[in-house]
Amino acid sequence: MWQAEVRVDLDAIRENVARLRSGTSAELMAVVKADGYGHGMLPAARAALDAGATWLGVCTLDEALTLRRAGITAPVLAWLLSPGLPLHEGVAADVDLSAASVNQLDEMTAAARRVERPVRLHLKIDTGLSRNGATVADWPALLEAAAKAQADGLVELVGVWSHFAYADSPGHPTIDRQITVFHEGLDMVERAGLRPRYRHLANSAATLTRPDTHFDLVRPGLAVYGLSPVPGERYGLRPAMTARARVTLTKRVPAGTGVSYGHTYTTDRETTLALVPVGYADGVPRHASNTGPVRLAGRNRTIAGRVCMDQIMIDCGDDPVAAGDVAVLFGSGADGEPTADDWAEAVGTINYEIVTRFGGCRVARVYDGERT
Repeated sequence: MWQAEVRVDLDAIRENVARLRSGTSAELMAVVKADGYGHGMLPAARAALDAGATWLGVCTLDEALTLRRAGITAPVLAWLLSPGLPLHEGVAADVDLSAASVNQLDEMTAAARRVERPVRLHLKIDTGLSRNGATVADWPALLEAAAKAQADGLVELVGVWSHFAYADSPGHPTIDRQITVFHEGLDMVERAGLRPRYRHLANSAATLTRPDTHFDLVRPGLAVYGLSPVPGERYGLRPAMTARARVTLTKRVPAGTGVSYGHTYTTDRETTLALVPVGYADGVPRHASNTGPVRLAGRNRTIAGRVCMDQIMIDCGDDPVAAGDVAVLFGSGADGEPTADDWAEAVGTINYEIVTRFGGCRVARVYDGERT
């Protein structure tokens, strides 16, 4: 018998990847960073590859090496690399690495010399997100260094890429500006005598809304897991995660009863309270106090009082509810339960944060649709 669990529907991930692939002629990189957005990196990666993804994307070298140690041989790109990492391990494992500065490239060429094989290199240009990537001013020097390293047999330039700032707001003027800068950066790549196989720019939102940005490879992340990056739109995606828990205790209390820490909620009538054994240690945002939606006993209700470390309370009125009943915090919405989007709206965040919170906690993940 389980107390609390996160269920992940791997068939939903497969369906989402297949739907995304049907909308593009480009290859598809399934982004499985952050433990597969809380869904479990390895099961999510395998499901995405089952459905036709040809690449996997991660942030860290450790994530990439975990995929390799699990026997996954598909191309993997790792792009968030601090100084001093054992990049030679990534090069030896055939992991693609991203450089955004000459210093990063120098570390990669040193790694290539150490293992006596070239780095599979992607160069990132900052087209307007002002986060990772070489600035337009620094781009020529990075290309010059990359061209020399390739001539020396230390790197193989596989890709050139960038990332959008506002693709989740279709029509925002920054989108076209970034596309223009990306094309200008690609022109400079060509003038430097470099011929990358892959040009990639499209995240989930651009994969769904801007086919002109697909180039040779698209990089959906959130959409792989059935969540939309564009508020109010679903695009036929099916959410893969359900978070639920069994009621531990119910009690009948009178009107005027303060509930949970600080008594931020007080009952306005005689009512039944249900204790659900998940809290902020399990991924429930503390900001969900008095706002988070939960489906219990056939109705969607709201958390009563403050979210605790290990538990939340639900005011069920006179509805019949008993210990052992299942409370669904969120799921696909197919049975009327709240969704990750509903939770994001309730606590003033984004659906990305909700699923990564719940999936990366002490509550066990259970997988449906596993293949042997």
